[in-house]
Amino acid sequence: MDLFDDLRDENRLKARPLAARMRPRTLDEYVGQSHFLGPGKLLRRMLLADRLNSLIFYGPPGCGKTALAHVIAHHTKSRFKPLNAVAAGIKEVRELLAEARGHLEELGERTILFLDEIHRFNRAQQDVLLPDVEDGVVILIGATTQNPFFAINTPLLSRSQIFRFEPLSRDDVRTLVTRALADTDRGLGNRHVAITDDALAFLVEACDGDARRALTALEIGVKSALAPEAGGGGSSPGVVFDLALAQDSIQQKVIEFDPTGDTHYDTASAFIKSLRGSDPDAALYWMARMLEGGEDPRFVARRLVIFASEDVGNADPFGLVLANAAWDAVEKVGLPECRINLAHCVCYLATAQKSNAAYMAGESAAKDVKEGRTLPVPLHLRDKNYRGAKETFGHGVGYKYAHDFEGGWVDQEYIPTDAEYYHPTDRGHEAKIKARLDELRKRKQKPEGQG
Repeated sequence: MDLFDDLRDENRLKARPLAARMRPRTLDEYVGQSHFLGPGKLLRRMLLADRLNSLIFYGPPGCGKTALAHVIAHHTKSRFKPLNAVAAGIKEVRELLAEARGHLEELGERTILFLDEIHRFNRAQQDVLLPDVEDGVVILIGATTQNPFFAINTPLLSRSQIFRFEPLSRDDVRTLVTRALADTDRGLGNRHVAITDDALAFLVEACDGDARRALTALEIGVKSALAPEAGGGGSSPGVVFDLALAQDSIQQKVIEFDPTGDTHYDTASAFIKSLRGSDPDAALYWMARMLEGGEDPRFVARRLVIFASEDVGNADPFGLVLANAAWDAVEKVGLPECRINLAHCVCYLATAQKSNAAYMAGESAAKDVKEGRTLPVPLHLRDKNYRGAKETFGHGVGYKYAHDFEGGWVDQEYIPTDAEYYHPTDRGHEAKIKARLDELRKRKQKPEGQG
């Protein structure tokens, strides 16, 4: 053993950021995820019994995935080997798997492979893991911020249990910050930091359930307050961590939003469902969340145009006009000002009368076309504008020009079926359409031969 190992370990520990130093070492120190790690819950029982299967940890940054892996490392009797998919390649994985196989065969000792950022591995790299995971040579713990059902191979998923991590609660983050301030060994206890209530409340709120972000801001604030330029130093009796220091340390709130991933689809879904539910406040929030997170405003505009026909429809036909105008404004104005146009449209569509009758009518007609017998075009409706069409084939014979009749309507067959697709509601403008259509349908005579 190298005589300087202890010194190297001590220097590495000093260099580690506060969030890494404060990682829990035991289950009792771990904070959060009580839905699967609380007393009597599945993963806690598995850990206490040291009976782990392969696991996938899925959740946003800073919610405790890596921290739990380190708890497992301290708790398990198996060998624990961490690997980050960002830096590792197939060669490193093969070497680690071969080493794990040797330990199992010679010493009867299994290896837990913690693969952080597992979604960074492509399909071929993930396939390398499969045989040894399937044979039990290694127990895989994969951590990912991406939806595992999209980012991880199905065979690997089928051999793993998935645990979804939620953002930490405000109380959880408050506990971790308070613990870091009090800990004299790994935390800031020796710095004599006095944090004000409003500063703590700001950190807890602004970090958005990300413990790493809260602890990093805390450390930055304390270090900057102790810098000579800030009037600090060795002679300083301590640090007052107030609201101004907290705001300066955390700077701008980071919006957790991936325009190509899970959050994109979840937020867009909440946006549309809020519009459909006639809640302009919720719709505005989800739109702001998308735009602040980097979503393309044209995506929002496109969804509004679709919504105007799918969910507002003829209950308020002007909705589609306004939605198209908003899209046009987005193309011409761009960010940040086009948010005004989008908000205008969102408020209108959310509070407009709703009807999906036209959308459902189109879907019903499409279903008949795809699944039913193809209907021939009636002869009197067919094109007669080419030589021989009328004389030879009878195209257009008997067609009645609607404008030649009273009220611009005449009873004739337009489709050889009695199917009715459009059923207008009695909401908004569509009530007028319903009254008109009901009148026309009553005036229609059934074709000959039908009862």
